[in-house]
Amino acid sequence: MANRLRKQTPKRRTDVPTRTDYRKYREELRADFDCHCGYCGDRDWPRKEHFEIDHFVPKEQLKIIRENDYSNLVYACRSCNNAKRAKWPTNDERQPNNGKCGWIDPCDNLYDEQFERTETGAITPKTEIGDWMYENLKLWKKQHEVLWNYEQLEIITEEIKPKIQDCDDIEISRKLNALLIEQQEWLKKLYDE
Repeated sequence: MANRLRKQTPKRRTDVPTRTDYRKYREELRADFDCHCGYCGDRDWPRKEHFEIDHFVPKEQLKIIRENDYSNLVYACRSCNNAKRAKWPTNDERQPNNGKCGWIDPCDNLYDEQFERTETGAITPKTEIGDWMYENLKLWKKQHEVLWNYEQLEIITEEIKPKIQDCDDIEISRKLNALLIEQQEWLKKLYDE
């Protein structure tokens, strides 16, 4: 059974006050993208410092759009931002793709139609332009599958926490709590290295 790439399509607010420095939009973008990368769907916790602000239309292509135009900014993980860089195959800031290669804005509902997740959480392309974005964003990287699975485990953990607390079997409850604590400690070690 296939899953959606992201749990929801991000939407940029239109009422964000204009700022001269695009970097000052970080918290608004983080909220609008629900703390997830617009491109791969990876959540920013526990590696928030590895998230950046991408210019959907690269700065090098901008003629009409301003560098600080909120509608052109994407909350992105470092992996996707570095992979995308200044790639813009059409060389026209008004045309993100030619139907076969190029980009679809991650805030466009069409973005999620280009990809799906396998049962194991791996991202796979579904269309020709999805295949182009998949390769150019390096969505085949194992980290996307691992981080998606970890987020799913956390969702399940939050769902079973109340049941663990209500469990009459003290030994099972103690073991489950110890397991949850150990899971968190290993994750912290992974990202502290």
